[in-house]
Amino acid sequence: MSPAIGSSSPGLSPADKRLYLITPFRPDLEDFLGAAVRGGVDLVQLREKDVPDGELLRRAEAAREVTRALGVPLVVNDRPDVAVLAGADAVHLGQDDLPVEAAHGFEIAVGLSTHAPEEIDRAQADYIGVGPVFETPTKPGRPAVGLDLVRYAATHARAPWFAVGGIDAANVAEVVEAGARRVAVVRAIGDAEDPEQAARELRAALP
Repeated sequence: MSPAIGSSSPGLSPADKRLYLITPFRPDLEDFLGAAVRGGVDLVQLREKDVPDGELLRRAEAAREVTRALGVPLVVNDRPDVAVLAGADAVHLGQDDLPVEAAHGFEIAVGLSTHAPEEIDRAQADYIGVGPVFETPTKPGRPAVGLDLVRYAATHARAPWFAVGGIDAANVAEVVEAGARRVAVVRAIGDAEDPEQAARELRAALP
């Protein structure tokens, strides 16, 4: 793993993580993340789209303060430069973003989304996301890959991996049965009336 993590950071060891929360910035971020972490979330990604750079950095810095206080690593979506400036632990990239090796040049850990067997096979990231397992409005236009890709990752992925996409308490058992040991979610916790309980149910379903 790339070692660009400050001494005040909790650090990112993907193999040790199980429940990954992906969230936009929100006014109640401190209370929301506190509840989610109490429920079992152990990795947080700030995912913002179409936000001016200055505002993105401010939001990332605010998220870093919250996650540092909670003792969980922070990942910033898409932008390794902003991740480094904010003191985050990793950046998460899509297939059309900067190449992983270029992002590693920022001396930061890198996660990568994968959607097909060949993408899993060639991934050189510190961890990968595998999905979207089920259709989800957070990835419009991206067809679900289904449980077959989860099964493929379970036997072929070389890096720690998280199943992601449309996973919630109603279907997480299927994903685990297909071989997942880690999951990433957005709406299952972000839209829940009780984020702590939602996180607890998901975490309890994981090995």
